[in-house]
Amino acid sequence: MTSPDPLAPRPPSPLQEIHDGRFGRRGLRLLLKRDDLIHPDLIGNKWRKLVPNLAAARGRPLVTFGGAYSNHLRATAAAGRLLGVPTTGVVRGQELAGRPLNPSLARCAADGMRLHFVDRSTYRRKTDPDTLAGILRAAGAEEAYVVPEGGSNAEAVRGCRALGVELRGRAGVVAVACGTGGTLAGLAAGLAPGQRALGVPVVRGGFLEADVQALQESAFGARSGTWSLDDRFHCGGYARTTPELEAFALDFEQRHGLPVERLYVAKLLYGLVALAEEGAFARGTAVAAVVTGRPFPHPAAAPER
Repeated sequence: MTSPDPLAPRPPSPLQEIHDGRFGRRGLRLLLKRDDLIHPDLIGNKWRKLVPNLAAARGRPLVTFGGAYSNHLRATAAAGRLLGVPTTGVVRGQELAGRPLNPSLARCAADGMRLHFVDRSTYRRKTDPDTLAGILRAAGAEEAYVVPEGGSNAEAVRGCRALGVELRGRAGVVAVACGTGGTLAGLAAGLAPGQRALGVPVVRGGFLEADVQALQESAFGARSGTWSLDDRFHCGGYARTTPELEAFALDFEQRHGLPVERLYVAKLLYGLVALAEEGAFARGTAVAAVVTGRPFPHPAAAPER
């Protein structure tokens, strides 16, 4: 039976074991949590984070933020199309306003999202109340419900807690790629005692530790669960890749017949292989990698986050 709800998901997402010699010879099991199969338009953690925010918006127009290659902007635009809700995307980089839209922003526009470009200095200050008010005025979105960059707020973190609950008892370590930290914050809170969550940042800067803790405090009142970050695998920053990462992703696709999204999932899997080779996981450990997205056309070297 087809659900009348256009955002109806298909959770829990499958947990798929992958037989990869780089893990097997070290006595490890690799599992893929296929959140990329939850919904055809709101992929993976985007569904988990956006649906609680859409409920809180109660039909109001939405305004949110992202870079030129933001998965979150595309998901928000798709949600707006499916629900008939107006959406505005505030895009980092005023210099992009006069250029042809890249495939990611073109998809947003095709789904009805109104794009508003701001300079990078203003964008960095977007959480300041006065700066935010000015952005909303300029974008004509003063009455809209504000969804933060990456969709990460207390509502989103509580939504992502279900991801951890679905994985209770299934793996000793659960790893996820991190942009704004909301998925890790919720995932860690949902896992059972004895399990730990590992975040692999796809951004530079080393700021996510404080951000994840702040998100947990906002959502749950305190730090929750056992979690850590390893920030060695961002490959230069957000939306950046390297020839080595591209070669790794192509090899993984050929080994296992699975498409690998480059900006998040490839960095996660690359990091897990490196950690396995370093002996970071005890023999007998099942390591679950959360597949948060599917491939989308992207440049070989996009502007840094």
